[in-house]
Amino acid sequence: MKPPYSFPKIPQNEIGQAVLAYRSVFRTVGVFSAIINLLMLAPSLYMLQVYDRVLPSRNEVTLLMVTIMAVGAYIFMSALEFVRSFILIRVGAKLDEKLNKRVYTAAFEQSLRKAGGNAGQALQDLTALRQFMTGNALFAFFDAPWFPIYLLVIFLFNVWLGLFSLVTTLILIWLAWLNEKVSHKPLSEANTLAITSSNLASNNLRNAEVIEAMGMLPHLQGRWYTLHSRFIALQAEASEKAGIVGAVTKFMSVTSQSLVLGVGGWLAIKGSITPGMMIAGSILMGKAMGPVQLLISVWRQFSATRSAYERLVLLLATNPPRM
Repeated sequence: MKPPYSFPKIPQNEIGQAVLAYRSVFRTVGVFSAIINLLMLAPSLYMLQVYDRVLPSRNEVTLLMVTIMAVGAYIFMSALEFVRSFILIRVGAKLDEKLNKRVYTAAFEQSLRKAGGNAGQALQDLTALRQFMTGNALFAFFDAPWFPIYLLVIFLFNVWLGLFSLVTTLILIWLAWLNEKVSHKPLSEANTLAITSSNLASNNLRNAEVIEAMGMLPHLQGRWYTLHSRFIALQAEASEKAGIVGAVTKFMSVTSQSLVLGVGGWLAIKGSITPGMMIAGSILMGKAMGPVQLLISVWRQFSATRSAYERLVLLLATNPPRM
């Protein structure tokens, strides 16, 4: 699945070059993610074997063997999850170490040329970029392309069960796109106003004695309040729209989890699938929707990180390294 969004062209700026220096590490993380997502099929296959082989045969040895295999798969998957997280945490720390002095110097030089700027914002943006690379948000992008594998397995169970899962997942993807569409603009403007109002307040407080002596507090406070009020309004607008889409998404997710069992039960009654396939199909559908739901939940963090990335790119582009 190709997400309906993208970062600016990475190779053409310093931040992108720093990230691309770890491309081999990201490939390794991608391989780990592939194995993890394949192992995520284990619970469904385990349920399928228990319902369709163990219970009809009442064979305790078979139950023991499939249980041992399933637990082994879970242990291996958990180990890979730990290693994947550990690798990205180290990459985030190395990236910060590589860029922090450069960003600090660029922010310092910009403050020299442009009074009233907030040099600390650049370091906050770098922190946001590092946190994005070490959290669930990045995992969502590694896991999302694998949801078609789960759908394919459901289609192998039964075409109608697969079509139901496909339509439900496509609706969730559309809701994710709608969430970005309705909330990105007000959220982006709100973030810009938040930075501007914060810079204004910091500068005013830094010159508190002069402002008090000149009696300018009411005027400057009014300017700050205008920006802050606009920021609050835009943030509320974005949150309300995202909340509506989130509620619909939650309804679709919960309802589909029940309906897939209903569809599976109907197919089992007709003899088209086995009870084991019905249960396994329900689990697989939850796995297929998982990456999509995770993308929706981290969308706001992605938007904030994208804005931070663009500000850092602009900062470094307008403040070349010192010779």
